[in-house]
Amino acid sequence: MTVNPPTAAPLIRSAAAERMRAHRQRRRNGMRCAMLEIRDSEISALIGKGLLRADARNDPHAIRDALYAHLDRTLDEMQ
Repeated sequence: MTVNPPTAAPLIRSAAAERMRAHRQRRRNGMRCAMLEIRDSEISALIGKGLLRADARNDPHAIRDALYAHLDRTLDEMQ
């Protein structure tokens, strides 16, 4: 009879623990997480500025990236 040694159980984190881990990592990186609402007219403005493709107007990740680009441009001009 062969006896297998016990193996370490895989680490399973709760959803709350994962959120806290991500929160702490963002803080270490100097980032904050903020959820915001954006108007259709603001999405159109991002498209008009060439920061967002028209076919991506409903893609939250593309909108986020366009907002990052807008903030980078706008805040860099202020320095």
